[in-house]
Amino acid sequence: MASHDAHTGRLPGLFMSPDTSSFTEFLGAYSPELLPGRRGLPAGVTAGEEIPHGTTIVAVSFPGGVVMAGDRRATAGNVIAQRDIEKVFRADEFSAIAIAGTAGLGIEMVRLFQVELEHYEKREGRTLSIEGKANRLATMVRQNLGLAMQGLAVVPLFAGFDEERSEGRIFSYDPAGGRYEEREFHSIGSGSVFARGSLKKLFRADLSAADAALVCVQALYDAADDDSATGGPDLARGIFPVVATVTAEGYRRLGEDEVGAVARAVVEERYDSPGGPTAPLR
Repeated sequence: MASHDAHTGRLPGLFMSPDTSSFTEFLGAYSPELLPGRRGLPAGVTAGEEIPHGTTIVAVSFPGGVVMAGDRRATAGNVIAQRDIEKVFRADEFSAIAIAGTAGLGIEMVRLFQVELEHYEKREGRTLSIEGKANRLATMVRQNLGLAMQGLAVVPLFAGFDEERSEGRIFSYDPAGGRYEEREFHSIGSGSVFARGSLKKLFRADLSAADAALVCVQALYDAADDDSATGGPDLARGIFPVVATVTAEGYRRLGEDEVGAVARAVVEERYDSPGGPTAPLR
């Protein structure tokens, strides 16, 4: 992207305009072809042909925050395209974003969203509210509708700590940019139906952060057990889910040793109980 006028050496007027605090709007006005949703398919390529897709993402709220986790597998048709892809990212200090669907476009959307939030904070001198962040992300998803209609959908999951309410909140989206707030837990991706059943079984309102992380890993294991596109813990290669917490202290990604210990405990338990832990009947 050119950053100055070749004839005068000065920045174009748009760079000096105070009209918008949205980097996405600025980019759309100055170089719209750089937005992920403005790109077309290459000639001779059909949607979904050898294009990696990522699944599955889960999020669980607990008193004081939220945990988000994602498996590490990307698939291209019936082939495993990547075994250690990362789908859960820091959005800003108090929020996290994860993607399912077309992996390349999803990662681009995440990077643009990160810049969007940082740009707003620098321009306005304050951070967006969590609902403002969720709304900005909805706009970005909506801009990808053209490619989604061609089979290149990106569906994010957004979660963060609401400083005003002092609680974790979770937001899901549809490919048209619809935004929905979820209660307690949610899952997206091809293994989501299996993960959600596991979450419904294991969720409790009084979960600790550590227990919420364990619930997420159990749900991803259940998803991998029934969905071939979802990857379970790979003990041989040391590849484990990405797990992150967002609390009043901010975003924290659990270390490989922490997640590895949880994953190994889950796998060990499944030797005795392949179906996983059961919820008590009351």
